[in-house]
Amino acid sequence: MNKIYYYIASVLILLTGCSQSSHLHISTTIEAPWQMVTNIILQNSQTASALSLTINTADTGQVIEGFGACFNELGWDALSFLSEEDRNEVLQELFQPGKGANFNICRMPIAANDFSRDWYSYAETPNDYAMEHFSIEHDKETLIPFIHSALKLNPDIRIWASPWCPPTWMKTNGHYASRYQRNCRNDKFRNGLLLSQEGHEGTDMFRTDSIHLNAYALYFQKFIQAYRKNGINIFAVMPQNEYNSAQVFPSCIWTANSLAKFIGSYLGPVMKKEGVEVMFGTMERPHYLQVDTILQNPSATPYISGVGFQWAGRKAIGEVRKRYPQMRLLQTEQECGNGKNDWEGLLHSWDILKHFVNNGVSIYNYWNMALLEGGVSRWGWAQNSLAVVDSTRHTYRWTPEYYLMKHVSHFVSPDAHYIKSTGEAAQKSISFVNPDGQIIIIMVEEDGQDQWIEISASGKEKKMVLLRANSINTICL
Repeated sequence: MNKIYYYIASVLILLTGCSQSSHLHISTTIEAPWQMVTNIILQNSQTASALSLTINTADTGQVIEGFGACFNELGWDALSFLSEEDRNEVLQELFQPGKGANFNICRMPIAANDFSRDWYSYAETPNDYAMEHFSIEHDKETLIPFIHSALKLNPDIRIWASPWCPPTWMKTNGHYASRYQRNCRNDKFRNGLLLSQEGHEGTDMFRTDSIHLNAYALYFQKFIQAYRKNGINIFAVMPQNEYNSAQVFPSCIWTANSLAKFIGSYLGPVMKKEGVEVMFGTMERPHYLQVDTILQNPSATPYISGVGFQWAGRKAIGEVRKRYPQMRLLQTEQECGNGKNDWEGLLHSWDILKHFVNNGVSIYNYWNMALLEGGVSRWGWAQNSLAVVDSTRHTYRWTPEYYLMKHVSHFVSPDAHYIKSTGEAAQKSISFVNPDGQIIIIMVEEDGQDQWIEISASGKEKKMVLLRANSINTICL
């Protein structure tokens, strides 16, 4: 067995005097992930330049429901190159409570997405309005065993789902893609879409007559029921992934008005019968007025239990939170990266995570759990992942972004509260208080030098901690 990841426990002792009372401090650098650190210091010249961080546990924000990532076909294919023992190690690290990332809320596609093996839907027979030929047989090779493996480790994982594309006969262009591939030089990545079939933002590529909308709601219902029969309960759906975006991979553009119609008169009532929530999304534009179109629609609003923002929707979330302070907010997809899986990718992901948490999300989802080295999709897009698999050596390694997620999700419990912080170090951190009163602080030092932080938290003794240059840190008080 070849274990690429490892844990190192170390003790940092600065021989300058007496010790502070105990606290837990875990630190990760690119050279040494997940180290336990103990600082023993005096207030002296070494700490005179400390930055302050003040945490008021009475100043709380949203309740945290959890963290996770997306079950994708190419993720399961990548893990299938590993030995059973190593594959189980990866899955345990992601899902087993108390071990690693503790993922408890995850996403899945309804049929094909951009990290599927190729295009497919559950109902490709043209004009099958009654869904007589509906089948999830395809998923029994990939998504279903992937999810079953996770549920075996944690039966309480909650899963929400969204389509990237409806069956092709429900689209106006009759094709799974929505954008013509310009300058595609590799035939294996071509989607076959003609320029005349390309969609345009602000229009509907779904056939929005009642017969197709009704059939599509039935498609969702059949999906919920079929997965339930296979031991997988879906707690919520969103009607369309990135509904503004014409993509070279499976996609479908909708207008907000048509989505409101679909939710209010078709999808919402059907999902209510199934006991499944409907959340609006995924939102990938800064246009908060599109959210108004949904949330101010009297037919759609009663069915909406949350609003989901993809990473590119980050400029809309602040205004949506201000206008709808009681609405549950989700981050649905961490930005995808470029397949390099480097420290720069971690820092970018940290900025996004920090932004969404500071703006009220209760659920945060990373994107790809695992990919082969290079992370290239069926349509030629290289992306990052939490684990990278070497298909030749049949080994794996954890990426920096995995440790970023673990630094948060390993420690922040479901039903924790976000808490606000002030001081010079506030921009470097996000903080939470767990139901048992434990304070969790995540900090990233990205300025290239060691930095002392003086932490003052209500009800706790002051702490002085050292952040190593270019490090992720979790401090538990």
